[in-house]
Amino acid sequence: MSIKAEEISALIKQQLENYQDEISVEETGTVTYVGDGIARAHGLENALSGELLEFDNGVYGMVQNLESNDVGIVVLGDFTKITEGDTVKRTGRIMEVPVGDALIGRVVNSLGQPVDGKGEIKTDKTRPIERKAPGVMERKSVFEPLQTGMKAIDSLVPIGRGQRELIIGDRKTGKTTVAIDTIINQKGQDMICVYVAIGQKESTVRGSVETLRKYGAMDYTIVVTAGPSEPAPLLYIAPYAGAAMGEEFMFNGKHVLIVYDDLSKQADAYRELSLILRRPPGREAYPGDIFYTHSRLLERAAKLSDDLGGGSMTALPIIETKAGDVSAYIPTNVISITDGQIFLDSDSFYSGVRPAIDAGTSVSRVGGDAQVKAMKKVAGTLRLDLASYHELESFAQFGSDLDEATQAKLNRGARTVEVLKQGLHSPLAVEKQVLILYALTHGYLDKVELDDIAKFESGLFDFFDASHADLLEEIAKTGQLPDTDKMDAAVTEFASTFQPAEAAADK
Repeated sequence: MSIKAEEISALIKQQLENYQDEISVEETGTVTYVGDGIARAHGLENALSGELLEFDNGVYGMVQNLESNDVGIVVLGDFTKITEGDTVKRTGRIMEVPVGDALIGRVVNSLGQPVDGKGEIKTDKTRPIERKAPGVMERKSVFEPLQTGMKAIDSLVPIGRGQRELIIGDRKTGKTTVAIDTIINQKGQDMICVYVAIGQKESTVRGSVETLRKYGAMDYTIVVTAGPSEPAPLLYIAPYAGAAMGEEFMFNGKHVLIVYDDLSKQADAYRELSLILRRPPGREAYPGDIFYTHSRLLERAAKLSDDLGGGSMTALPIIETKAGDVSAYIPTNVISITDGQIFLDSDSFYSGVRPAIDAGTSVSRVGGDAQVKAMKKVAGTLRLDLASYHELESFAQFGSDLDEATQAKLNRGARTVEVLKQGLHSPLAVEKQVLILYALTHGYLDKVELDDIAKFESGLFDFFDASHADLLEEIAKTGQLPDTDKMDAAVTEFASTFQPAEAAADK
């Protein structure tokens, strides 16, 4: 029995086809340098920017620099276990993190791995950490309010869902507290929160997580942490990882609030990476693309069009200033990217005004459209009252004889400052904010002593809860101010029975 040449040829071809299916071709390179969270490798000619690479010891890296002879890699893990001469291979995937409902209530690192000791996160969904921001046609104008629960913010610098509002101020002026209180106030508001702690001490992050847990906020919050002891690459990618986790919910029609605490430390980490990668330094040694680093992150916050589900992602980036200098490099960069800023003033903070919001420097370029109508009505004159108060206050120190109009302005301004003070972790429902600001702007507090303002406020809330809950409910449901005659009658009724602390003590 003879075998024909054609049959042998066909058999070899078939074998070769099967053989081709079974073997996998991997492009590998050799590590030529390693140090300070950076590695260089030769031989990865086809590597892509942002591609994930795997080292011999299982540690992953991300391609950052594409040069003629080698590639610069940021190591996402313990770089001390990598040595020169090690093999590194391409994975063909870009950097991605796990996403989905399984992450809610968890504390994870920049790679989406759990660090809270509660076991693995069971999710098969992932998203690339870098994504092109939604375009103009994919967006809708910001119109829904995001209530922070803080009178000073919701009245003066209101935030809308899909906005980017910068929180800026010196060290230890309550920036993180503003963000944490905003997260606490989202309870029952159908909002998913992502808190990204960049370069924060582990004890500080643990304290923040415990605070969120105490107020039931961890039920709808993901915490992403990159501590100061971790390599610079993990601090650099942390906010992008948080944004990817938030986008999963946004593109599913949900509302997300993401806090980046803080981007000054991320900029420092990126500067460190860039200098080690031998990128040319620019102003203050930051790389030339530091603006792009923040802009491509913050542009991902959006209010999506109805065609895309109408979800939103609101960003609250935090920036630390030195001696209140908002004109420095990184602060001006981020101010120009965001839709307004909440400036926290250290002088106000140390004089007991908390939250220490500077009404003159703080601004929201969107929020007015997203403010409830009732708040818009009662808060209309607040900024003017505060501005004229601070101006007159400095003059009043030099003269004792002031006319009645000036005295009245100083009187109203002092009470405005007092009303806008708020305790730690005690956010207030919008209807109660409207109520106390109504009492303030309609002169009901003008004859109340400054020391009695807090007592008047809590008494007014209790009185309305007990006797006029329908008025509060109307503000909450419709966003409109109830009939002014009804409001005046109710507030007057309480004001007539209010007993100042001294009078109560005399009895």
